Amino acid sequence: MHPTLVILAVGLSPALVGTHTPHLQRLTARGGLRPLRTIPPAVTCSVQSTLLTGDLPHRHGIVANGWYFRDLSEIWLWRQSNRLVAGEMLWDAARARDPAFTCAQMFWWYNMYSSADWSATPRPMYPADGRKIPDHYAQPQALHDELDAKLGPFPLFKFWGPLTDITSTAWIAQATLHVMRTRGPTLTLAYLPHLDYNLQRLGPDLAHPRVQRDLRELDAVCGTLIDYAAASGREVIVVSEYGITPVTEAVHINRALREAGLIQVRPEEHGREILDAGACAAFAVADHQIAHVYVRDRSRIGAVRALLEKLDGVERVLDEDGKRAFGLDHERSGELVAISKAERWFSYYYWLDDRLAPDFARTVDIHRKPGYDPVELFFDSQLALPKLSSAWRLAKRKLGLRTLMDVISLKDTALVRGSHGRLTDDPAHGPLVISSRPEHLPAGAIAATAFKQLVLDHLFA
Repeated sequence: MHPTLVILAVGLSPALVGTHTPHLQRLTARGGLRPLRTIPPAVTCSVQSTLLTGDLPHRHGIVANGWYFRDLSEIWLWRQSNRLVAGEMLWDAARARDPAFTCAQMFWWYNMYSSADWSATPRPMYPADGRKIPDHYAQPQALHDELDAKLGPFPLFKFWGPLTDITSTAWIAQATLHVMRTRGPTLTLAYLPHLDYNLQRLGPDLAHPRVQRDLRELDAVCGTLIDYAAASGREVIVVSEYGITPVTEAVHINRALREAGLIQVRPEEHGREILDAGACAAFAVADHQIAHVYVRDRSRIGAVRALLEKLDGVERVLDEDGKRAFGLDHERSGELVAISKAERWFSYYYWLDDRLAPDFARTVDIHRKPGYDPVELFFDSQLALPKLSSAWRLAKRKLGLRTLMDVISLKDTALVRGSHGRLTDDPAHGPLVISSRPEHLPAGAIAATAFKQLVLDHLFA
């Protein structure tokens, strides 16, 4: 076996590898770079599940970053159990070929209760007093305590939200180095999310100084891992799940369904509206540039599709035949799947009056919101001193006082300048694969479904 390190550099595209990424450029020069022919939806959980199983969503079941759990009548995003993923995982296939094989899965998604030998993933603590305390989940448990002792608590608030920066990516890289040094896994999978943040905030603008800085910061972290891999006799593969495309404004798909009388809400304290998914005739689970649309009465599917196809910013709506063609014909998918135009993305907003928005709408709350919300990357522009306001709210929480971290805007969806989910039109701006072993790379683009075999080739060639 040839020990191998796989770095997942979120949002990295061929167009971004160059002057500002010298370590990645050198790896490309001695190995090779190919476009990755990714899958729809080109979102984190779906693509990672395809990379690790070799299957499309209609087999592994991860149809988006979240979906409507029909038996619960609830929408859940960003679940973490690996048992949600069907199919043979990469490390199980490798272990079947050689029982001595071992794997460390560092922060790739669906990382809890997997059959990997070592793993770590974000997992905050939620005490009964309403606080959210940064933490991570690791298997075996001893690894959690080692990483905390060596690196300090996982920097959760730098992993997602308006405070994101290189800190969380650097922490994951150092945790990965620790596991490689102390456990010596045959295969190491490391997830580095840094580029995702400003590419969504600013768009994939290589001329922007902050994008250039992010590329240099990511490259430096990758360089540390690549150098250690070379020194310890490991092959290196760099992969990304999707490319980020420039966008201008959101498509408020649920508001259109609400105005058509298809969405039901439940009023709570102060009249705030909660989406009552189980009572809706139709609603959408928005996820970047795709939206699963669940229609309770199948006789109304045609009417809902006609409504969505007329909605400004919608490129196409997949019915059963369309889902089958895209590999999305799975029971977890909506009866319809909407895909936005390249320059648009879907909001989850379902209220028609901001005064009636749920209290979590103005917070960073990826689990309570019934759809993805990239506006969580921005402080509300109406706050005079947003970081101070956030620090004050956090301080009150630490003192045991209940307070709402309401620092996110409801009116600034145009702030979002980059998105993904729809397949990119230009491979130069889509995802990629870089390998230290050019002989394992095909002549053209690599299908996401072929990535599992590519890693096995590196391990066992």
